[in-house]
Amino acid sequence: MSPALAIPPDGPSFLGAPHADIARLVARFAVLGIPQGVPYPARGAGPGAAAAPRAIRQRAARFGGMLAHHDFDLGGALGDAGALGLADCGDVPADPHDVAAGAARATAAVRRILAAGAVPIVLGGDDSTTALALAAFDGHGPLHVLQIDAHIDYRDEVEGVRDGYSSPMRRAAEMPWVERIVHCGARGVGSARPDDVRDTLARGNAIVTARELRRAGVERVLAEFPPGARCYVAFDCDGLDPAVMPGTSAPVPGGLSFEEAVDLVAGLARRGRILGINFAEHHPSLDVNGITALAIVRLVVNLIGAVRGAGM
Repeated sequence: MSPALAIPPDGPSFLGAPHADIARLVARFAVLGIPQGVPYPARGAGPGAAAAPRAIRQRAARFGGMLAHHDFDLGGALGDAGALGLADCGDVPADPHDVAAGAARATAAVRRILAAGAVPIVLGGDDSTTALALAAFDGHGPLHVLQIDAHIDYRDEVEGVRDGYSSPMRRAAEMPWVERIVHCGARGVGSARPDDVRDTLARGNAIVTARELRRAGVERVLAEFPPGARCYVAFDCDGLDPAVMPGTSAPVPGGLSFEEAVDLVAGLARRGRILGINFAEHHPSLDVNGITALAIVRLVVNLIGAVRGAGM
């Protein structure tokens, strides 16, 4: 018998949301963990970012009973999980001996959430999980992708692997339903070669560096999205300043502030329609007092509030 697309989380659910059978999902927002994507052979499929979904849920647990409290980010109470239509579908099971099967299950699980009419909130996993989620949006485009990341992730291949964590935006650019990608927060040096930068710009994508965003403001990024656009947010933890999200494997000085990230998500919800979001590259073993997981929880809360406020 084939493994289920998702299994209940090992521990508390996200914000105390009810566990949901992904095959019978009725929800407006659905949390899904994808602990493992497509690892590079020399690095294996060790814990690292695979431990993130559980750590994020644990950090969210204390807030599950506080959703009716006044939230100063939102200007009011978010409301209880049931009223929000929030469900936790659990995690996609992975098999390090059959990476391709796990990757296919991840895409199928996100596709099932979309078929139920819910907004997938994906907790990765390394950045290779981003392309696995985006692959499920066939038939839901044209899709405009906001990538919040210190790196553009546009390598064609690394060590012979084309679906690893350095390549999700290159793979996304090859998906016919992805209209355009806006890389936001780029800074420093990473895996990108000059050809990768030229390739993404030649494809019609845009790069807004962290310094440019800081100088021109969040509206500079939002202006890259046409009004009414169908949007997806691909969120890498190193896109934010390490003071806000220290628990990531490739921290780079500078980056977005928490408030800028919130304003981007809220502004995108007002300007267009957010169809999904994923978080990647949180390494709990590198975190400090759980602050990275907490920032992710707060960003999800702000996303839900923004989408509901926009009447989507």
